[in-house]
Amino acid sequence: MAKLNRIQMSALPPPVLDRRQAVPALIERPEDFLVVAGLAGTAQELTAMTADAPFVFGLGGAMGAAPMMGLGLALARPDRRVLVVTGDGALLMTLGALAAIAVQNPPNLSIVCVDNGHYGETGNQDSHTGLGVALDAIARGAGIPAVHRIDTMAEMAEGRRLLAEPGLCFILLRVTEGPAAKIKRTLSPHVVRDRFRAALAAAG
Repeated sequence: MAKLNRIQMSALPPPVLDRRQAVPALIERPEDFLVVAGLAGTAQELTAMTADAPFVFGLGGAMGAAPMMGLGLALARPDRRVLVVTGDGALLMTLGALAAIAVQNPPNLSIVCVDNGHYGETGNQDSHTGLGVALDAIARGAGIPAVHRIDTMAEMAEGRRLLAEPGLCFILLRVTEGPAAKIKRTLSPHVVRDRFRAALAAAG
C-alpha cells in the first residue's frame, strides 16, 4: 500500500498555493452567490472574506453536507447562483454527491474544493487526497461538465472564468497545509439559518 501511495503522489505536483491568498484570488466576488461553506477552514475563509455576511451559510459540525445542501438550494432557486466551498476531507465523506449533482446538472451551481490534503478537524492527519486521490478526476468521472484543477496562480484565471459564467462546474484548488483566514463567526444555528433565509428572501 505504501508503494502504491508513493506512485499516486508522484503523479500530482506538490501544492504551492497559500490558501489565505488563493481562495480570495479565485472567489473574487462571493457576493454574487448564495454561498454554502463546509465546516472548518472553508467556513472560516468565506466568513472572513465577507465580514460574516448573511448570504454565507457556514457549516459547523455537519461534515460532508455542503454539496447536497448547495444542490437543493440551486434547484429551489434557479434564479440565483449558488456556490459551494468545501474541503477535501468533507467532500471525501460524500463523493456520491458529485454523481447526484452531475445527473441534475443545475446550471447555477459551482463547487470549489479547497484541497490541503489533510483532515484539519480531527487531528490534521493526511487525507486520501494527501495520499494521491484526485478529486478532479472523480468529479470528471461523475459527469460534471466543467472541471478545472488549480495548482498555481497561472491556472487561476480559468477558474475565475468558470465561476463567472453559467454552467455547473467543479474547481479543485490545491493548497499547502496551513491555517485559513479567520474571523469570529456566528455559531448559533438558528441565527445563521434565519439571516440566510432573510438574505434568500431579499434576493427573490
